[in-house]
Amino acid sequence: MKSFSVKAALPLILGLLIWMLPVPEGLTANAWTYFALFIGVVTALILEPIPAAASGFIGVTLAAALLLVPTAAAPAPIKSGDVIKWALSGFSNGTVWLIFIAFMFAMGYDKTGLGRRIALGLVKRMGKKTLGLGYAVAFADLALAPFMPSNTARSGGTIFPVIKNIPALYDSGPDKEPRKIGAYLMWTALATTCVTSSMFITALAPNLLALQLAEKTAKVTFTWMEWCIGFLPVGLILFLIVPYLTYLIYPPTMKESAGAAKWAGEELEKMGPVSSKEWTMLATALGALTLWIGFTEQFDATTVAMMALAAMLLTKVITWDDLLANKQAWNVLVWFGTLVALADGLNKVGFLKWFAAKAAAAMAGFTPLALVIGLVVVFFLCHYMFASLTAHATALLPVFLASAMNVPGVPMKTLAFLLCASLGLMGIITPFATGPSPIYFGSGFIKPKDFWILGFVFGLVFLGVFLGVGVPWFRMMNP
Repeated sequence: MKSFSVKAALPLILGLLIWMLPVPEGLTANAWTYFALFIGVVTALILEPIPAAASGFIGVTLAAALLLVPTAAAPAPIKSGDVIKWALSGFSNGTVWLIFIAFMFAMGYDKTGLGRRIALGLVKRMGKKTLGLGYAVAFADLALAPFMPSNTARSGGTIFPVIKNIPALYDSGPDKEPRKIGAYLMWTALATTCVTSSMFITALAPNLLALQLAEKTAKVTFTWMEWCIGFLPVGLILFLIVPYLTYLIYPPTMKESAGAAKWAGEELEKMGPVSSKEWTMLATALGALTLWIGFTEQFDATTVAMMALAAMLLTKVITWDDLLANKQAWNVLVWFGTLVALADGLNKVGFLKWFAAKAAAAMAGFTPLALVIGLVVVFFLCHYMFASLTAHATALLPVFLASAMNVPGVPMKTLAFLLCASLGLMGIITPFATGPSPIYFGSGFIKPKDFWILGFVFGLVFLGVFLGVGVPWFRMMNP
């Protein structure tokens, strides 16, 4: 009870302390109050005195009840009807529903036995050592990354449903020895997809948006190959070290499994031939994968996921009762839906533009190279306040580029590339930073405290390698 009281009090105390400080020049009282509320909610998400989804729901409810968030159409006076539209806006976000449907994919793999069959196949080939399984997961993501602009579809809808079945083979679950192997595989999968999301323009939809914004704002652009080569050394280093770094920092308690390959082969034999339900699930998954890869202009990634879910329901791979009973999926839906709205609120009240302008102005006396590095660091860290990479790019990228254009000597092409290419990497820092994050967080294998700590540590590693290797490399390529 005492631990709960402290955890419950800290978010309230921190939020109130920030709120009682004088309102900074350039911000409205509403914006400052909203920021204090947002910090309180984030603190509650870290400490978890109550479930994360409940913290998000209470936060967005308070903001709506206090009429804190104006809309672009009606900044003042604030109308209650406009506020409730904002409060519920997260539930109309396509990525939120794509995350939800990813859990239905996982259920389909599980119910039909296809997930177990594929997991056993991976164990049979690479299951002698846990590290080998980590690299198997990483290479599976890399193989899909150049062709799938949705990392939620790629990692959450394709990789997660398969690897979710592996820990159970070793008697590891969210509530039973998660660190045995499950937590390691989940974090490796998430960290890897953040790296591959930055390796290719086409590996992440916000990359394409960022390029458009950079072209409109700073009149610079990059070809697919320029991006790939520009990020190549950073991408290779991070991709190769992620499974091993996770192995060192967040080690599985089971390092290797003698006889695992033989056992997996025997289990596959027991399963017998592929069942009709498995074939149906496989056809559905391959169909979705085909549309995600080859028909991105015709179908939105979420539309494809909805089509796949409809097919699963029609073919009775899963039933409507199965869907209703998936508490984990509904929990993540409410959690992420409210967080998307809360993060968007920072933009709507004008806090993010104010913060970006202040940060850029504070760096005005720096050398061009120092300014570039400083802007990238601030741009990266600002993602702690976002639940969407698309929203981050839309709100801040034009502001950062426009601010830098007024400083003589700043290499705009280098700055534009570094800002755009950092989007995928920053998805690692919080449980809501990018589409797949809530899926892996919601799996229950990684404790909330561990998730935040790992996000911070890997965020520093990613940013350090990105700046330490990427800046000199890209400047050499673009003298």
